[in-house]
Amino acid sequence: MVTPKLWRTGSQVSIMTSANHRNSFWEVLERTSNHKRAEVAVPARAALALRVLIAAVYLGVCALGAAGNLLVLLLLRRRPRRPRSSLDAFVRNLAATDLQFALTLPFWAAEAALDFSWPFGGPLCTLLLSATVLNMYASAFFLTALSVARYRSVASALRRPSGRLRPGSVRCLCALLWAAACLASLPAALFSAVRRVAGEPLCLLRFPDGRDWLALYHLQKILLAFVLPLATLGLCYLLLLRRLGSTRPRGSRVTRAVTITVLAFFLCWLPNQALTLWGVLVKLGALPWDRAYYLVHAYLFPVTVCLAHANSGLNPLLYCLLRPEFRQRLRELCRGHGRMGARARSLGPE
Repeated sequence: MVTPKLWRTGSQVSIMTSANHRNSFWEVLERTSNHKRAEVAVPARAALALRVLIAAVYLGVCALGAAGNLLVLLLLRRRPRRPRSSLDAFVRNLAATDLQFALTLPFWAAEAALDFSWPFGGPLCTLLLSATVLNMYASAFFLTALSVARYRSVASALRRPSGRLRPGSVRCLCALLWAAACLASLPAALFSAVRRVAGEPLCLLRFPDGRDWLALYHLQKILLAFVLPLATLGLCYLLLLRRLGSTRPRGSRVTRAVTITVLAFFLCWLPNQALTLWGVLVKLGALPWDRAYYLVHAYLFPVTVCLAHANSGLNPLLYCLLRPEFRQRLRELCRGHGRMGARARSLGPE
């Protein structure tokens, strides 16, 4: 059994160095004896296959997320037949943050392909890691705001049309959500840096006071980027079910769209957040650091990170396919390009 350069040190964290969920490589080195490292060594072929898989998934999500979110932003710029709603504002911000996140993925793909050695220098490490964490929080916050706005929109349509958010209020709320995301991502901006571990440069988080602060950082991420958004999404879903039921055609469409949105967020993020919680309990001493923990984080954790990242690529597809007004704008866009192409051909040389 042969292991690549960073895996030879016995650290599961080198394989966990993707975007949103960096851990401290040095921590595992301090806690793992040479004997334990030999017991949990990862086969070279498996390590290589996993790195190739991660890089390929990151590049695929980058292509899908960039194209999809650009399409959403383009459709939102087209003049609608009716006044813009608060839903459009939240979708625009969600698409913008998912697009920014997608554009960071080629760097993480290159890092994975290089056995998680960071070749881009310290400033870019801090910038990209901070931007990635910022967009993780912003995406969760705007997805939550979008669900609340959808519920308010349906409720106001059924009762009080004047109950919808005003444009000024929507802009202020969007600014507050961005500010909250910046505040939540501040630890990543302050403590991300390139560190040399086993002779290799790694882009990671290293808090000055050890594992307890790292555990609190991950606990914050679990609560703010998963538990609270999921609870809000679920509450809005139940309230919509109560108001609309499943008998009306519009109610059926709305509840189906909300169901798919909630399920996509839950299924994409639950595996990663569950393993992150396991890591928090290990760091706090509530659970042991053992072979099972190592192997799960070495083999399974990177797959859950890829699944979590895929949510940013799924969001634009969900909103383009599930909202009738988006489908209508997409059809108009396609027809417009078709007419332009036909006109260009008719004006061309015979």
